[in-house]
Amino acid sequence: MKLVCTQSDLNTNLSLVSRAIPSRPSQPILSNVRFIADRQNQEVSLIAFDLSLGIQARFAATVEEDGDLALPAKLLNDMIARLPPGDLTLEADSEDGETLDPNVTITSSCGRYQIRGLDPDDYPALPIIDTGESLTLPSAAILEGLRGCLFATSLDETKQVLTGVHLTVKEDSVEFAATDGHRLAVVTTSTEKEEEDSTPSMQADYPFEVTVPGRALREIERMIGSHKEGISIDLTVDEGQVVFQLPSCRLNCRTLEGQYPAYEQLIPQVFERQIDLDRRQLLSSVERIAILADQKNNVVMFSLSGETQEVILSVEATDVGSATESIPATISGEDLRIAFNVKYLVDALKAIPSQELKIQVNSADKPVILSPLGGVQMTCLLMPVQIRS
Repeated sequence: MKLVCTQSDLNTNLSLVSRAIPSRPSQPILSNVRFIADRQNQEVSLIAFDLSLGIQARFAATVEEDGDLALPAKLLNDMIARLPPGDLTLEADSEDGETLDPNVTITSSCGRYQIRGLDPDDYPALPIIDTGESLTLPSAAILEGLRGCLFATSLDETKQVLTGVHLTVKEDSVEFAATDGHRLAVVTTSTEKEEEDSTPSMQADYPFEVTVPGRALREIERMIGSHKEGISIDLTVDEGQVVFQLPSCRLNCRTLEGQYPAYEQLIPQVFERQIDLDRRQLLSSVERIAILADQKNNVVMFSLSGETQEVILSVEATDVGSATESIPATISGEDLRIAFNVKYLVDALKAIPSQELKIQVNSADKPVILSPLGGVQMTCLLMPVQIRS
């Protein structure tokens, strides 16, 4: 193998795929990144795979000789990140006739470095999906859905299905839903293409549902965010596997097995009270007074006053102190005192993208709905914290 590429291209793509390198690999080869040089297409492919999540990235390079080998991911990543900008030359050959493990020489403007590689034959191949449901989605729709619901996924691996986002794919929309058992976020995004976008849709039997691990979707969110312009993403789902294909990279992951909760049944349809207010003002107030919240309870109290048309926020913490703030709001319905977990409330307020916020309430012990006024079709459900009278 022999090629020339820029330090920037190699560093960017190594950083991307290295996120799929396991911290405790079940097989030694999985701590490596597969490095494939393609002379015909004049490009380099990097692959990392932990048997559950796989990432492949491609970038242009001047390839003089084809090559395929596995290189230690952390060592290579740390080295390339510290090299100065400019062209790098990578050349690999066997150390001697008795071993297939090559020595890789990396030459930059500041010196030469040599790394021992491994035979790539032992590296597991990424799953190939050539059947199942396939469709093309605009990146804006995926990004909108992920930003609105990833925060509500569970971190408890014993409830594995709740660590993912449940996608319900219809012909003209995708519904993203996430819950950890204490809160729920649902976002519906349109997948309709602009008239000038002639990208053909792929084959899918609508509607279909799949639960994708939150870890994989956070990587997709980062990948989309690295593009300055909107792109199209091919999504393919087969039994047990899902693939996201971007222009220069690809992500494979296993789907999460198990029945996802029937979250639609949790969302109330009728409300006795509604509060309209400025989301950023509410978020700032909650973050300020939460500094004095008791770390054990971490609760903020809302007092709704229809007479003064304001929401009074308060926290009290034994041996710490207390705080109160008031925010102007448009309130309909009777007065009420209701408490929320500070973290859950802040997470929801940060995820809602609009300036104006609508809060719908029935009572202090029933689900509360937060949603944007205009823009994204989004629902955040929070369960109030039960307080003593």
